Amino acid sequence: MRKIFLSTIRKVGLIKFADKIKYYILLIRTSKLRHDFKSKYPDVILPPPYFLYETFNLNYFSFYEGSIETAKWLISYFEKYKKLEKLNILDWGCGPGRVIRHLPSYINDSCNYYGTDYNKKYIKWCSRNLTNINFSLNKLQPPLDYQSDFFDVIYGISIFTHLSEKMHYAWFEDLIRVLKPGGVLFLTFHGDAFIEKLTDSEKELFRNRKLVVKGNTKEGHRTFGAFQPESFVKELFGKNTVLEHVAGKVIEGKPQQDIWIIQKTKQ
Repeated sequence: MRKIFLSTIRKVGLIKFADKIKYYILLIRTSKLRHDFKSKYPDVILPPPYFLYETFNLNYFSFYEGSIETAKWLISYFEKYKKLEKLNILDWGCGPGRVIRHLPSYINDSCNYYGTDYNKKYIKWCSRNLTNINFSLNKLQPPLDYQSDFFDVIYGISIFTHLSEKMHYAWFEDLIRVLKPGGVLFLTFHGDAFIEKLTDSEKELFRNRKLVVKGNTKEGHRTFGAFQPESFVKELFGKNTVLEHVAGKVIEGKPQQDIWIIQKTKQ
């Protein structure tokens, strides 16, 4: 019933409005939590509440403490395939810096850190508040403002999950462009674990190996959703090497995204 209701709201163009109402309700409900966070971490600067909600969730503790664990989790994958010294590392779709802010503290300072996003407000906030990281603004469409073969490691957490099919191919091509030959690309997608989020007709498309897009709202926004079957993802990667694929599971009723780690084919 809920899926039908949300699908109807999306069709009439009200999904973003409904999401904003949800935000204000949560803002009221989490007021004490924000106060508790500021009491525990008086010196920690976090983005405005809507930035948290739009990119993650409206829980300050989860945003800050959880992102430290996410940074460590990412590093555990990176170090499987790269020696973490003198690398150029990019957070593609960095948002308000949830993860990239912690990497310099857990990887040695010989590496260079970069973050890019299409949201001007996020990049402005990050540039003013996060040190030792180079931030730049990109557009919804590529290219990125970096030279070819520049990065050793690029990661994008839940970015393709908010893009159209056309942008899947355009962005993957540009990520490969700025990645060095032999470089590592870490991405997450809405895989099989998310199939219960789809309507019956969408499930049929997904099972037929088609990308499913829930649009009719601003592309790139949290309310724009894309769901990627494994065969679509493999086709997207082309001749580049898949180093690792971790299929997402449903844990305590919550689906986890698929992890794909790709290596750029050396030319």
